[in-house]
Amino acid sequence: MKVIILIAVLISILPAYAESYSVHTPKTYQYAPQESERTLFILDFSNSMNEYLDGRRKVDLMLETMRDIIPKLGKNTSVGLRVYGHRMGFTPFEACRASTLLVPIGTSNASDIEHSLFKTKATGMTPITYSLKEAVKNDFMGFSGKKHIILLTDGGENCDESPCKWVMELIKVRKDVVIDVIAFNITEEDDLAQLECTSLVTGGKFYSANTAAELARSLNSTINVKKDVEAKIIPNY
Repeated sequence: MKVIILIAVLISILPAYAESYSVHTPKTYQYAPQESERTLFILDFSNSMNEYLDGRRKVDLMLETMRDIIPKLGKNTSVGLRVYGHRMGFTPFEACRASTLLVPIGTSNASDIEHSLFKTKATGMTPITYSLKEAVKNDFMGFSGKKHIILLTDGGENCDESPCKWVMELIKVRKDVVIDVIAFNITEEDDLAQLECTSLVTGGKFYSANTAAELARSLNSTINVKKDVEAKIIPNY
């Protein structure tokens, strides 16, 4: 009798289970972001991005890579763009507030992101912490679910703040923010430690990219366009 009852219960719940958990193979699985997930790029346009790497400006390498990956985002991906260091200001205080949301988070805005990027010039300082604060406070306003930040920088914070200390305070009250960090051509150990802390404390990933190819791999990994995985339902005996 118990066996019959158990079979009846399984029959009743399996359709709902199947709807919630699809089984994919490597050939059929395509990345589909959760509707509750929002992604924000925070990109470095500080003056140091004008330096050359392998014969090309770092900012140009970043723009070229972004141009390649933006079409992969998909129309249903909610994504936005914030930049920092794109203006100097008359005082250090103003330069350390040079952070702007160029494209609000939304769907079908890949062309807006590309257009905005190629109009922006690398000019100023590196207000990383201020940019993260603005993103969490304002850019994701009204959104529930996971908030995914992809931060790309070629240097550490230089505005008398610590992104590491800030995220350690953030996670005490917020569990919905994940920060991936791409450290582009950074050799200073203290800067790398600060940036790695910023990502790992929030459960994000840290990438150190020292060439154009490594930059492209890192950015592609953060958007996670396709996963070659195989899911199986294993009975629990």
